Amino acid sequence: MHTDQIAVLIPCYNEAKTIRKVVKDWKEELPEATIYVYDNNSSDGTDKIAREAGAVVRYERQQGKGNVVRRMFQDIDALCYIMIDGDDTYPAEYGREMVNEVLENRVDMVIGDRLSSTYFQENKRPFHNFGNSLVRICINGMFGADVKDIMTGYRAFSYRFVKTFPVLSKGFEIETEMTIHAVDKSMYVKNTVITYRDRPEGSESKLNTFQDGFKVLRTIFRMLRNYRPLRFFGFMSLFMLLLALILFIPVFGEYLATGLVPRIPTLIVSGFLVIAAMISLFSGLILDMIEQKDKRDFEFHIYVAENERKRLFDN
Repeated sequence: MHTDQIAVLIPCYNEAKTIRKVVKDWKEELPEATIYVYDNNSSDGTDKIAREAGAVVRYERQQGKGNVVRRMFQDIDALCYIMIDGDDTYPAEYGREMVNEVLENRVDMVIGDRLSSTYFQENKRPFHNFGNSLVRICINGMFGADVKDIMTGYRAFSYRFVKTFPVLSKGFEIETEMTIHAVDKSMYVKNTVITYRDRPEGSESKLNTFQDGFKVLRTIFRMLRNYRPLRFFGFMSLFMLLLALILFIPVFGEYLATGLVPRIPTLIVSGFLVIAAMISLFSGLILDMIEQKDKRDFEFHIYVAENERKRLFDN
């Protein structure tokens, strides 16, 4: 089985204008690393250019960045992984620092933080800027984290993170999923401030601001339901109880004043809302117990991954 000390992973879709420079920069920054370019159905010769530049080129036919990441993580065994985009927006000069955090300080995920440096000045798409800030606020608030850049494509990973991360997303929401998984499982996460440069002229973003932004928000919603079920269903329960109370108070007031209940349908609806609220609350309690068990099981998966890492790399 082939193993690498450092693997640079570059998911690509039609990045012919920039991929040669990206591969060259990383070969200079980390000459001991293996550069992998995973081509995702490019039609502009990205794979040929990457191979000529010295990268190992592989293919993922299912469209979407999440699908590419799943394939990369399954295929490659390395002590440290660097994942970057092929659009030349992330400078390679921070690679050594991020690798050292993983190899020397045993960090599980190093996040290349664009938002604390030049992102808002370089990025010319205002809705992207707003979306990044909104997602960061939502996730840090929901999960009690202090992640500076949720959606950055510049990250370094440990072996145990890569081999225990269940990739569920198919598209650009994969970065959000990675972040939430690491925070929820109490993995060691660090932020490294990086500079960001906008895409060079002639290179087009594959990110659809509204469509992919909606997918990211839907991912946050789904991950909150899966990872914080008691909070999610508890909030739903509280909302339904308040709504039931709003409907019930006028009916009850009228009953106290006249002894009559003329609005029977309203009373019935409020009663059903109370029942639904109780069901939601108990669902959250049950799912929370299941989530706690999953966390205990995950510790076993970490143990297995660590033993596999030692078997592969300590001989």
